[in-house]
Amino acid sequence: MKRYKIAILGGGNLGTSLAKGLINSKQVTIKELIITDKRETRIQFLKNLGFQAIDNNHEATSHSDMVVMSIKPQQFGELSEEIKKSLKSVQVIMSTITGISHKDIESALGIMPIARIMPNTALEICESMTCISFNNCDQGHEEKVLTIFSKMGKTVIIPEDLMNAATVIGACGIAFALRFMRAMSQGGIEIGFNSEMSHFITAQTIKGAAQLIMETTNHPEREIDKVTTPQGITISGLNEMEHQGLSSAVIRGLTTSFNKLENLSSKSMK
Repeated sequence: MKRYKIAILGGGNLGTSLAKGLINSKQVTIKELIITDKRETRIQFLKNLGFQAIDNNHEATSHSDMVVMSIKPQQFGELSEEIKKSLKSVQVIMSTITGISHKDIESALGIMPIARIMPNTALEICESMTCISFNNCDQGHEEKVLTIFSKMGKTVIIPEDLMNAATVIGACGIAFALRFMRAMSQGGIEIGFNSEMSHFITAQTIKGAAQLIMETTNHPEREIDKVTTPQGITISGLNEMEHQGLSSAVIRGLTTSFNKLENLSSKSMK
């Protein structure tokens, strides 16, 4: 079996987005990447996309320089048993597994360079927000991981105790943002646009709002103030949304997801 630059263990939505992002950012060729999955239907799906996909995690790990574990938390025990004897030549192991700590990974796989990474599915178009926590990594390991994910969006290094928060605001957050976009688009249809035009206007408006904050580093309220004039239509709409609980609903949604993840994490540590 040939040697690969990166093995992605888990060909679900996030693993597939990562694979596409690695290709689209021109960091690897499709022949330098291997993906694993235990579902025959998913393997066939990945092969139809042109990827090399197999069901053997041990084999993929043994023949790769870097490994990304991208599976569900409940699959970690089985996966670690399958790969722990094949990690000798792996330079660094990366994990996107929600709620599985550095300590959990060390206990299962031994002491080695580990990077917990929390990206989102915008990896595919190289616009992810990826939070990273390192353990047992030297400067070379850290630079390698940062380089990989910086080419697929923005990265930030955080302490491990913020990984659950990063999961909620960065990974779950893309779904929260998209749900707001859907609501805005539906409102656009109600006031006169057809579906395609409303989706387009909404998406570009949200993109512009995000880019405005990224490039100016202004607080959102500062930019809101530029749009809200006395007795104007914008402030009337905003106030009605707040009366209906917009900000409260978003904050409560975030904290609900966070509290559930904290509970899951505490159980996995017992």
